[in-house]
Amino acid sequence: MKIDVLTLFPDMFEIFNHSIIGRAQESNIINIKATNIRDFSLNKHKKVDDYPYGGGAGMVMMAQPIVDSILEIKKHNNGKVIFLGPRGQTFNQEMAKELSKEQELVFLCGHYEGIDERVYKYIDMEISLGDFVLTGGEMACIPIVDSICRLIPGVLSSEESFSEESFYNGLLEYPQYTRPVEYQGEQVPEILLSGHHENIRKWRRMQSLVITKERRKDLFCSFQLTKEDKKLLENYYSRKK
Repeated sequence: MKIDVLTLFPDMFEIFNHSIIGRAQESNIINIKATNIRDFSLNKHKKVDDYPYGGGAGMVMMAQPIVDSILEIKKHNNGKVIFLGPRGQTFNQEMAKELSKEQELVFLCGHYEGIDERVYKYIDMEISLGDFVLTGGEMACIPIVDSICRLIPGVLSSEESFSEESFYNGLLEYPQYTRPVEYQGEQVPEILLSGHHENIRKWRRMQSLVITKERRKDLFCSFQLTKEDKKLLENYYSRKK
């Protein structure tokens, strides 16, 4: 996958040169490039923002540098132009799955009080990280790009690495343990040491269901329970009575 990021702070995206995403870039599975919007400013001082018409606090990013940077990137990247902004749909795992199927993407990071409204006709999609305020679109772009890239085949060591994680199948992840078997008087659950794969699978499924129900009721209420799920929950809560 080819990803271009339009930003005023390209150095922030050097984080993708490290760890899992860095290795994926070295293997040419993904290619992430950050381009400085300021380089496209026609102002002799490379200014990219100005005061808003009608008054108000803060500055607004001007249309010209943004539009010219988009048009330049589109010469070699035909992907959707995605703006990180508050009007967009809130990002989630389903959206990450859909975007991971794309071959090319362009992310636009806003700053200051926002972007000139006339830029929106060049934008295909707007995404919000959540209902809170950040200092710039870069802060939202980094986790979104990371969550998309790790779903691309070959980025992680195996499909199991993400298919069992929280949110991937609509539930929170089950508890995980590693060595030693006992730590500070607490033991690893015996079922995980049994070697009985079917019982372990059921235990993990039951734990995911219970944890989601008790900690994220919003997720649980929207999740479609199977007959096995209902039976696992029934057995769990009957034992707790």
